This record gives sequence, structure tokens and C-alpha cells, in this order.
Amino acid sequence: MAKRRLPSPEHADTLSLNALRSLVSGLLERSQQAEARLAKLEADNIQLREENAALRLENTRLKLDNQLLRDEIARLKNLPPRPPFRSSGMDKATDVALVSKPASKKKPRGPKLDVKRVSRQEILRVDAPDGSRFKGYRSVYVRDLVLKAELVHYRRECWVTPNGKTVLAALPAGITGGYGANLRRLCLMLHAQGQVTTGRLTTLLNDIGLDISKRQIVRLVTRQLDGFVAEDAAVLHAGLVSSPYVTVDDTGARHSHNNYYTTHIGGPNFTVFRTTKSKSRLNFLSLLRGNYQDYVLNDAAFDYLQERRGDPVMVAGLRTFEPQRFCNQVPFMTHLAEKGVDIFDRQDIGTLAEAGLWGAIRHHGLMGNMVIVSDDAGQFRVGNHALCWVHAERLLQKLMPATAKEERRLTMVRDLVWRFYKMLKAYKQKPSPQAAPAFRRRFDRIFALRTGYEALDKLLERLHRRKNELLKVLEHPGIPLHTNASENDLRTFVTKRKISGGTMSRDGRVARDIMLGLMKTCQKLGLSFYRYLGDRLGLGNGDRPIPPLSATILARA
Repeated sequence: MAKRRLPSPEHADTLSLNALRSLVSGLLERSQQAEARLAKLEADNIQLREENAALRLENTRLKLDNQLLRDEIARLKNLPPRPPFRSSGMDKATDVALVSKPASKKKPRGPKLDVKRVSRQEILRVDAPDGSRFKGYRSVYVRDLVLKAELVHYRRECWVTPNGKTVLAALPAGITGGYGANLRRLCLMLHAQGQVTTGRLTTLLNDIGLDISKRQIVRLVTRQLDGFVAEDAAVLHAGLVSSPYVTVDDTGARHSHNNYYTTHIGGPNFTVFRTTKSKSRLNFLSLLRGNYQDYVLNDAAFDYLQERRGDPVMVAGLRTFEPQRFCNQVPFMTHLAEKGVDIFDRQDIGTLAEAGLWGAIRHHGLMGNMVIVSDDAGQFRVGNHALCWVHAERLLQKLMPATAKEERRLTMVRDLVWRFYKMLKAYKQKPSPQAAPAFRRRFDRIFALRTGYEALDKLLERLHRRKNELLKVLEHPGIPLHTNASENDLRTFVTKRKISGGTMSRDGRVARDIMLGLMKTCQKLGLSFYRYLGDRLGLGNGDRPIPPLSATILARA
């Protein structure tokens, strides 16, 4: 049926009454049709919104289920679970633009800075035609590496003294089990810094022409490292005495077919790794104690007990006027048993052991006013503690909003956190104690927000309770706002774990920890790890010996 054509309303004053009635009724009919279509569109829009919200919720559930399945697969394969998120990029995105430095004299490009260390010079001659004139030489510097197997026959003089005692000429320093110091330095450097496995090292050396077995390679990189072990312990002691802060983190490790944990403790000038069977707070405090084995009940220990809400009756029974020091765990436990403490109560005895370790740490002058920066793992929450902002913001990133409204609320809060973090980075560049109250007020405004998104509000409330630890930089502007340094150092260990797997012997575990730690310490001090190994194995230049790393750390404090 053809639609009725309405008269044009442009000249309504010339239309008849019937035409006007027809025009009005037609317009009314069209208006009713438009309202019906609009109502239908609104109903369809509401239905689509509901379906979209249901799909969002279902997608969130599927993501969670998928992550749970991934974690279960990783658990069955004895692998760490994969995080369900990527790095937020907050730290790089909030970098403060540095003031342009004055233009300095450019260094020459290319390998031109080592021409003073020419080891060999050769003159290349040419047959020139008769009558040619000599115009001097044109220099070309060629860098090369010579690897060759060498078998040295040492004939040691042997004498017998009048009283029957045998005197034998000593071998040169650094020879271990029939292998020289140069070979051992190469194996240690390639295995620790080059991440070369012992199997590939064996193949490489045999291809060069050196007859050596894999078992002997393992001996060279894991045995007779007492000097390195002692220096690594001295590095930890010097770092805990002199550094204004340490960043700490841990990761999983495999040892003797069992799950172990590697803890990283690092400062601006040092790095140490320690692999143990536990990652408890008691274990962390024992690592901070260094090579000391004693337990001390002093004011610091009792302050620790009070902070951990120890039993007041038990604390009063243990307190004395003078500090009490116990050489190791056995006399310490004996003393507790004599004071009526149930040493088989794991919770009470664990807290007392932590207090004894903390007392020993303070008794030996370790840590001082040092700040411990961590990712909020419970075992690291001791002493003067600060939280990593990157990990705090990562908790916001891990939230999975189910509706568009919740997503907008989350985006708004993350934007506020990023802006606040950028201001903290600017404060670190130019600290001003007068600005600290304003930072605290702004922190309260951000983390006291209530958005109506329940999960987000709970998280903001949780972070607000950690205000003092997140704003520790206002009191100590020199500390970092994150634990990226620890994660970067641990990446070397993780790479080692992926390539070489776990360790089987105690010597292998200790060797891996100390060599990786000394390598990272050398990098932070600007030293060549290869030259450091040569110096410690007796191959260094006697005119320029490398001083103990601990002395260098103390000098730079």
C-alpha cells in the first residue's frame, strides 16, 4: 500500500481546513511511529548492554580459569607459575626529564682506546719497483685472540737432607689437580658470566686440543674456592655495615632434586646470593647475620619481641639487666628451656629465635639505619622497611573489572597513582622536607577514595595501611622506589637455572651463589670479572693488584 503523501507545511496559511487536519494527523502518526522505534532501540540497547556485561564477566571467569590451569600445569612440571599480567611500565613512563648536560668532548668511535696496549708489532714488507721512494709506514691495528692447548712438563728437583727429610721444589701458584690457573680462570668465567654449561665447556676445550673430562671441569668450577667464599662473606659484611639501603627478593631453585629458594641481598655497590631450603623470616634474619653464629638477647631483641607481640609474661622472664650472648643455637635453646619456654612450640620458639638473631645483628653493628626495600613478602618485613611502588601498582593491574564502569574507576585510580609516583621521583631529585606533609595528604586523598568497585576499594584500603612503608622515601630520599635492581640481579640467576638446571652437591650450590654474587659485585664496582679472577688465582699484574672487594665497598660508602 503506497504511503499517503502529506501536503507541504511551508505554506500552511494557504491550505484548506481538511488539508491542515490531514497534515496534523500525518505528523502525529509519524511521531508515534518514531517513538515506537525509539522505544524498541532503547530496549535492544539495554539488552545488548546486559549481554555485554555478562560476556565481560564470563571472559573474566575464563581468564581466571585459564590462569589456574596454567598454574596447575606449572606445578605438575615443577615450574614457577606464570604471572597473569605484563609489566605496567609505570617506572619508565614517569621518568623525570633530566636537565641537558653541557656538550662534552666526544670520544673516538670504534675500538681506538686500546692502541697503547700493543702486545706485538710486525713490519710487513713489499717488493717495490726500482726507483721507488720510501714514504714510511701505515699502521693497522688488528685485535685477535689466541686459544691454544699447552702441556707443560715441570721437572721438580728432589733432594734428601742429611737427616733423611725429602725436599721437593714447589709448583707454581694456581695449579690444581694437574691443571693451570689460566684454564681455571677461563672455566670460572665462562661458567658464571658466560652461562656455559659444564658439558659444553668440555666439548669446547677438547675441540681446542685440551684433553679434559666433564668431571674435571666440575671440580675446577666447584672445588677449592675457599678464598672466594671468604671474600663473598666479607662483601656481605661490608655491604650490611656501610650501605644506606638494600633491595631484597627471592626466587625458586632446585638442589638435589628438592625445592630450594635463592635469596638476593643487594645494595648500590654489592650483590650476594644465598640458596637455602626455606624462605622464612627466620632464614632471612640468619642471612643478614652473615657468618656470625651467635644469638643475643639485648634491648634490640626485646624491642623485636614487643613489635611481634610476644607473650609479655615470657618476655619478662627472659629480660635481664645485661645483654646475654650465646655462641650458637644449642646454648640458646638450653637457656630458653631453663626459663620455662616450651622449645617444641614452633610459633613461640620461632619468634624468640628471630629476636635472638635480630639482637645478634644489632650487637655486631650490622644494618644500622639501613632501609630494607622489598616487594611486601612477609619474610622481608623487618627493621626499617620500605615497600616497592612497582609491586604495589601491580596489584591494581591484577584486578579484573567485570563492567565498563569498574574499568573506568580502575583506570582513574591507576592514573592518580602514576601521577603521584612521578612526583615522588621528582622529590628524590630535589628533596625538600617542607614538601613531605603535602605528599602525605595527597597520599591520603588517593588511597582513601571509595569508588563503589568493591575489590578496588579493599585494595586501596590495604595499601593505605602501608602508608609509612610506601612513603619511606620522604625520610630517606636516597633509597629506590622499587626493587628493580634485585629483579635485574636475579635475572642472571634465573638464566643460569634455565640453562644449567639445579645443583646436586653442596659445593656446586655454594660455587654457583658466590661466583654469581662476585660477578655482579664486580660489575657494580666497575671491575673486570676476568681480571678479578686472574688476580685472585695468581695471574694478575703485580703492579696493579685488585684490592679486596669489601675494602672498595667501604671506601665508596
